[in-house]
Amino acid sequence: MSLLLTGIAELTTNDPARGDGHAAPGDALLGIVRDAALVVSGPGPGAEVEWVGPASEAPAADERRDLGGRAVIPGFVDSHTHLVFAGDRSAEFAARMTGTPYDGGGIAVSVAATRAASDDELRALVAARVAEMRAQGTTTVEIKSGYGLTLEDELRSLRIAREFTPHTTFLGAHVVPREFATDRAAYVDLVTGPMLDAVVADGPTALAESIDVFCEPHSAHAFDGDEARTILEAGRAAGLSLRVHGNQLGHGPGVRLACELGARSVDHCTFLDGADVEALAAARGTTVATLLPGVEFSTRSPYPDARALIDAGVDVALASDCNPGTCYSSSIPFAIALAVREMGMTPAEALHAATAVSARSLGLDRRIAPGQPAELAVLDAPSHLHLAYRAGVPIVRALEL
Repeated sequence: MSLLLTGIAELTTNDPARGDGHAAPGDALLGIVRDAALVVSGPGPGAEVEWVGPASEAPAADERRDLGGRAVIPGFVDSHTHLVFAGDRSAEFAARMTGTPYDGGGIAVSVAATRAASDDELRALVAARVAEMRAQGTTTVEIKSGYGLTLEDELRSLRIAREFTPHTTFLGAHVVPREFATDRAAYVDLVTGPMLDAVVADGPTALAESIDVFCEPHSAHAFDGDEARTILEAGRAAGLSLRVHGNQLGHGPGVRLACELGARSVDHCTFLDGADVEALAAARGTTVATLLPGVEFSTRSPYPDARALIDAGVDVALASDCNPGTCYSSSIPFAIALAVREMGMTPAEALHAATAVSARSLGLDRRIAPGQPAELAVLDAPSHLHLAYRAGVPIVRALEL
């Protein structure tokens, strides 16, 4: 079976070679085709794009669906989430809004609630969050562990996450749990020994494809540069790709460590100096700077300077960091609006960051082109510009085939 999607006012392909030549300055990277059509083969899970081009040249197909002048974009790729958790930290958010700073200590609250939850409870919570994401245009999601922090609970979190995505990340090094507060070295040994061994026991993609660490010397709960290096090097030796939480609460070694070790992404990048930016620019093509503006919104922190990063030649992605403490939002459109309003990105750059570049940080190619997965999102609007223009309005959703 094949399905022709027509009535597309604007199609973002993320393939500049497919653009129709009428893009506004700065939009060429989106590969926009206007009055476009698509043919998708095998509608349903596993569907692929078969043909892309002007509607006037569309081939015949078994079925036809008219989208009524809507815009179509690649589905958002949310490359940084913490969806396996239980409990509520709304009081912590309220306290931050009145001046209480964030230091990572609240993670222990989520750890306790997650450990106490049953598998079925956690599974239902993750399913609801993934459905919420699809309702806002996200078609690919990365999910981290990190609210278990025992061998059994980290493995349980990864098994549940794996039911929803192949893009799972082992984050046993989220914070040092309370029971190890007086023996941090023993916890690092647990993460790099029994935990990591169990994660990769059936191969490096059985439970997780990546390892992550919260490298933050400004928090007594997170890991310093030496601890982070030990954890990342152990993960790399076990065959996992690397991801890093870096430079969120202040200047530190996280960004440069990620670039040195060839991490796929270093996320947050809130506090950067010139050497950090130079390292990220030199690592272009290997290490992506994933910005998470929902966190700055939720913690009253300064926003990263995306404009300076892009102008320096850094690969910049956008993700939600959906989590119970610092950003309980699953909305990539919200992140795009913040990036445009607060971080100096153009609407085209923000959309590209939330699709093509975020996908690259997961080792994926996210374009709308023949042979690519038909991971699509549709807007109740004629242009991608409405993602930021109509901030807070639910105009985009994953396109069900």
